[in-house]
Amino acid sequence: MARVCAMFGFFRRKRTPQLQADWLVVGLGNPGAKYAATRHNVGYVALGELAGGLQPVPGIKARVQVRDGVAYARSTTYMNTTGEAVGPLAKQLGVAPDHIIVIHDELDLPAGTMRVKLGGNENGHNGLKSITEHLGTRDYLRVRIGIGRPPKGVTVPDWVLGPVEGEVPVGTAAQAVRLLITDGLQKAQNVIHAR
Repeated sequence: MARVCAMFGFFRRKRTPQLQADWLVVGLGNPGAKYAATRHNVGYVALGELAGGLQPVPGIKARVQVRDGVAYARSTTYMNTTGEAVGPLAKQLGVAPDHIIVIHDELDLPAGTMRVKLGGNENGHNGLKSITEHLGTRDYLRVRIGIGRPPKGVTVPDWVLGPVEGEVPVGTAAQAVRLLITDGLQKAQNVIHAR
């Protein structure tokens, strides 16, 4: 019976459609309600302004939506191992590192400040370190959302995993991403850094 069914295709496996995109935009954060409103998750929050309805991708540790040549993604791993999602996803999508935009929290910027750059040091950010390790380069674009340094007596882990105070500038982060894609780094910096 199985042979007959196989002949007529009753047991054919469904093929996963090949994902393709020109750009990959990744919002950094930790999964789960426990971390949803923390400083470390501002990248997750900002990505929500750009895309909803993210879907799991078989074999990739991320939830993704591809629209108009842009893949929007959140890793399903914890922050420190984000590269385990970003590296394989970029490879599957066929996106080069200079077309990857990572939205993340930045201790070295005052809360609410936004900066855009290409490459550079990870400044101790474990999510960025993991991405760099898995991509094999630091030369990817970054939308940096300032969360400020912790006050005296508060450790960095406690600070980044503490609740966000005030509003996350998600509209500005979304604008920065759109400008990077449509007009390039220089234009994005001119507009965003002037705020």
